[in-house]
Amino acid sequence: MKKRTNNDNNRDASNPPANGLSFDFDPNVPTREQVLDTLRKAGKPLSPEALADATHATIPLSTGFIRRIKAMERDGQVRYNPQGRLQICNNTHFITGIVQGHRDGFGFLIPDGGGQDLFLSPHEMAKVLHGDRVKVKETGEFRGRPEGAIVEVVERRTLKLVGRFLKERGIFIVAPEDQRIKHDILIAPQDTAGAEPGQVVTVQILRQPASHIQPLGRITEVLGEIDDPGMEIEIAVRKFDVPVEFSDATRRQLASIPDHVRAEDWEGRIDLRDVPFITIDGEDARDFDDAVFCMPADLGTAKRARPGWRLLVAIADVSHYVRPNSALDEDALDRGTSVYFPRRVIPMLPEALSNGICSLNPDADRLVMVCDMMIPAGGAKAGSIAAYQFYEAVIHSHARTTYTDIWAALQQPTGPAAQNLGDLLPHVQTAYDLFQSFEQARRKRGAIDFDTVETRIVCNPLGRIERIEPYVRNDAHRLIEECMLAANTCAADFIVRNKAQALFRVHDGPTPEKLQTLREYLRLLGLTLEGGDDPSTADYARLIQASRSRPDFASIQTMCLRSMQQAIYSPEQTGHFGLAYEHYAHFTSPIRRYPDLLVHRVIRGLLRQRRYQ
Repeated sequence: MKKRTNNDNNRDASNPPANGLSFDFDPNVPTREQVLDTLRKAGKPLSPEALADATHATIPLSTGFIRRIKAMERDGQVRYNPQGRLQICNNTHFITGIVQGHRDGFGFLIPDGGGQDLFLSPHEMAKVLHGDRVKVKETGEFRGRPEGAIVEVVERRTLKLVGRFLKERGIFIVAPEDQRIKHDILIAPQDTAGAEPGQVVTVQILRQPASHIQPLGRITEVLGEIDDPGMEIEIAVRKFDVPVEFSDATRRQLASIPDHVRAEDWEGRIDLRDVPFITIDGEDARDFDDAVFCMPADLGTAKRARPGWRLLVAIADVSHYVRPNSALDEDALDRGTSVYFPRRVIPMLPEALSNGICSLNPDADRLVMVCDMMIPAGGAKAGSIAAYQFYEAVIHSHARTTYTDIWAALQQPTGPAAQNLGDLLPHVQTAYDLFQSFEQARRKRGAIDFDTVETRIVCNPLGRIERIEPYVRNDAHRLIEECMLAANTCAADFIVRNKAQALFRVHDGPTPEKLQTLREYLRLLGLTLEGGDDPSTADYARLIQASRSRPDFASIQTMCLRSMQQAIYSPEQTGHFGLAYEHYAHFTSPIRRYPDLLVHRVIRGLLRQRRYQ
């Protein structure tokens, strides 16, 4: 939250007074934005008189109005045509991009087409808010960086914000919580919604900032006191515009969705309710996307035994309940993913689905999509998937377990955790044997194993953040991760083999610029990344492994991570560099990730197409 001191009330001549107007500013003259918007809507050149009339200038063709037009003509925004009418210039020298504010008052233009950012002075930032899309002309340099001047605001993207409601010198304002926004929002006395000074509020922007004009707003929600438990979450939800409420249409649709699997839902599905699937998640998990079962298997022939494993990964069949273009689907698409906060989750799907009929809760029948895999235990292909198939099924989860319980049972097969598992323990031990084979195949494949430390926020019973501590991962976490990776690769391969369109999870290798930066850093440390101009995943893996015993390992690992591009979703499958997979897609979390739901729909469509052929 922005800190304010008594010095904030001592405004000098370079800052606008509390009413938002400078001493030489003429409020009767339309802003540049209004002029450009009027010309754009007119669709034709306008005479100065017609322009003044269309912009509702109180004093048409006043000195201020003429000066405004001349300044815009000088900056290349407008020009006179041969008939003496004004029209917008299509100036190709202007650079369009997004404004990125800085807490110190200046900002930058991030160009749409890439390239170097442009510095925007505090004077220029007074015209806009962080996130606005603008056109800028380059005016010179500031400390070696190109500097720009804003010539047009193309799109206002901050329409509401959250901040502290204050009263200064008899004027009501809201000081934004986002420190990249340096404007105080003026609030009229009739628009305070009963807020008391010091409270956190949400404000709707009624008038955007411009030269010598402060933004004006109306309070739409009073969140409470800044010290209220959970206030930081309420602020974050509104700051990042996280959708919280589901639409009325979605709530109506929920009434038609059952809370149990019905007889008509069984059509075309395999009954796997007797298979002892279990879910393995964290202690605080409430939605269960995936369940697993593993057993020894003979992959050989009658003449030659070939030991291996059969792994079944069952994923909640969200696609059965969330159909394309339905209200549920539109709300899920709007969210994209579930959002997790300490002590609170804002789900992608309503809780009736995410924690209910779609969640693989124990002792309940659930619809699933199954990836059924065969993995050899020995030979050159040990730990790799020899065969797989997808099918729709119904399961009955036999237990809801946690990473802590599973790891304790694996470490002490005769301990309390193992006894609680009962007849399920042998299947867990078989899955752990498979995990170790997966790990060996991973190293052989050359996948990068970054040793990153995750953290979690611990709150007290009142909801206040008490501490942030490292999140300790064990082999139970890794066991589930390897099972999910196997199912994801099968999903991608299935889609590619059937020549279908889908969203893949792709991760490209390092760019030449980032690779050069990494090599220069490593050279100072006496280290080398092999592979020349096109290093492989295995080259990175060898560097990481060779550096583990060094005291500066953490920084080396960070630099390696920074040299890589970010993983993205793409309809073009180009493989996953970090995991060393030729094909990869997200299949295993359709309750909380919309791309996974799209992958399910593709697989479901392919399976049903085969069934009816």
